[in-house]
Amino acid sequence: MTRLIVWRHGNTDWNAANRVQGQLDVPLNDLGREQAAQAAPLLSALRPDAIVASDLRRAADTAAALVALTGLPVRTDARLRERFYGQWQGLLMTEVAQRFPAEYARWRAGDPDPGAEVESLDDLGKRVGTALQEAADAAPGGTIVIATHGGGARQGCGYLLGWDSTVLRSVGPLNNCHWTELRYDEVRGWQLRGHNVGLITPGPAPTPV
Repeated sequence: MTRLIVWRHGNTDWNAANRVQGQLDVPLNDLGREQAAQAAPLLSALRPDAIVASDLRRAADTAAALVALTGLPVRTDARLRERFYGQWQGLLMTEVAQRFPAEYARWRAGDPDPGAEVESLDDLGKRVGTALQEAADAAPGGTIVIATHGGGARQGCGYLLGWDSTVLRSVGPLNNCHWTELRYDEVRGWQLRGHNVGLITPGPAPTPV
């Protein structure tokens, strides 16, 4: 049985400020590095066979904490990047609401394609889900840890599970340095085995942008 561990990166200053990161290359902060170091032993105990990461620093540096324990190489894949947030990237969410009220309202209501050059959820799911499937195909029967981003993780996992955006809206966000576990067998295909797994961290999960 193939197992995918889809791991959200550690905290950043922009997460803490509720500023839209999207595909901008924001580094981990001290808390994020600590979260990665604390999560890495738990993931190492799962005996991963491969590690793949988004090429954005916050994901790649999160993966590096696991690489340090396992000695495995890490492969980067740009398809694992977070959702492209178009004209919103770099703005505080409060600024998004003020400058793009119509698009923000559609986004809050779950519109999969709200405008303002924000990547559609269908495109995001297909992009990340295809990368997840290829990582699984490269290590059949193994355990693969994928270091990626909150929104991308949810849509990519949904793509593999065959869940549409309406179903995925009922799935809570991943906290920083928490993960979703999927398993695949030939009879039942992909199955969700765990979500938002990891060490308990204080405070609510930031908006996964």
